[in-house]
Amino acid sequence: MSAPATAFDATRVAHLNGRFAPVTEEVDAVGLEITGELPDDLDGVYLRNGPNPRFTPIGSYLYPIDGDGMIHGVWLSQGRARYRNRFVRTSAMVAEEKAGRALWGGLESMILPGADEVGDVLANTFKPLPDINVVQHAGRLLALAESDCPFRMSPDLDTLGKETFDGQLPAGITAHPKTDPTTGEMAVFCYALEPPYLTWSVIGPDGRVRRGPTPVDGVDEPQMIHDMALTSRYLVLVLAPAYFDITAAMNGGSFLAWRPDRGTRIALIPRDGGTVRWAHDEAFWLWHTVNAYDTPDDGGVVLDYVQWPALSLGAPSAEPRVRDGAHHGLTRAVIDPAAGTVGRTRLDDARVELPRIDDRALTTPHDRLAVAADSGRADGLLPGEYDALRWYDIRTTGTTIQAWDAGDLSVGEPVFAPTPGTRRSDHGHWLTFATDRTDNTSWLLVLPGDDPAQGPVARLRIPVRVPLGLHGTWLPTEE
Repeated sequence: MSAPATAFDATRVAHLNGRFAPVTEEVDAVGLEITGELPDDLDGVYLRNGPNPRFTPIGSYLYPIDGDGMIHGVWLSQGRARYRNRFVRTSAMVAEEKAGRALWGGLESMILPGADEVGDVLANTFKPLPDINVVQHAGRLLALAESDCPFRMSPDLDTLGKETFDGQLPAGITAHPKTDPTTGEMAVFCYALEPPYLTWSVIGPDGRVRRGPTPVDGVDEPQMIHDMALTSRYLVLVLAPAYFDITAAMNGGSFLAWRPDRGTRIALIPRDGGTVRWAHDEAFWLWHTVNAYDTPDDGGVVLDYVQWPALSLGAPSAEPRVRDGAHHGLTRAVIDPAAGTVGRTRLDDARVELPRIDDRALTTPHDRLAVAADSGRADGLLPGEYDALRWYDIRTTGTTIQAWDAGDLSVGEPVFAPTPGTRRSDHGHWLTFATDRTDNTSWLLVLPGDDPAQGPVARLRIPVRVPLGLHGTWLPTEE
């Protein structure tokens, strides 16, 4: 049953306009214009998925969760580049394309079409939103949603259909799975509005489910969890006090309630299926983890992540441009599963997000990481918009920081493309999309891994504007 429609003006929603505005044209282009010199060792494809409503939303729009998926791809080889973008065509999008308009409302509106509009199968169902991330595992290219079934894509970005992993994971997986570089296993979780509220699973390197949905003991209410981390021993899930409230949503209120008095809990879930270990802390929210690894001596876990004081979606106040040393910034937590405690250290209190490392270092101590950042210089940046990149070298005593001010460019998540044949995390290049705030042109930037603060060695002109956000991946060409 649909909730009553409320007044909604998409032209007044910041994340539906300007540099975040969706694009509807699907484009193929070869021979991209390149400023500078594209490194010869970059041979592969950079893919990025993000919210991109096919039609003007109705009822509500909640960035960064709402919106159809669109994957942008830049193929690089022998100093040349080509581009293609494609929608992730779910059955709901196909129905809307047939109608020529949006039929499902945004998440907060609870507007669901009936059988007279979309048929019995889709009637009164929630719209799939595989618009957050894109990863490849076991030969499958997956467009990922927030705790829902991913959609499988072809190498040319055609939509092949919903992926349930041979029916073993019908409820779906997280938008941020983690793959162990040593074992090839992909660990996932899924939260739900009904019991069991939180489950975890493991998919083997052959794509087969090795452990089906396993409930996490101690979770008795539905909570939102965006990201996870993985160590050689544990899945690491941070359960901030963001609780779903469907009753409130059906009555015009928020479908998420922030309850700081509950505090934040961290679950260490043994990968061998052992008893979940819990640690407790004061309330905080995280969108994204950097990485986690086991301490060699005392059985603890080190977790790096970006910390926020609370969850607030959609409104400009969601991400205040402040430096709050007590609550906000790049943070390291040391989790003691025996004592159930968390010790935290601030690594940087700048406004940063979208952290990435060399993915080959996942589950082990990482020495370098990158983030999108706020230079503090530009006015008018929206939540989720950044005008600088920062890199942290944590191999030495303390933390060494490098930064590149992007000037008039708004930049996205930096993704590392390692140089083939080397294991060093500074041998390679960082890739990110950027949009010029003066003319809305978009570019793929290529920055050197050994000295990224010097700025891009190559800028590739993208033939369409790439809306800001969210996550991407580098897939090297297989030899």
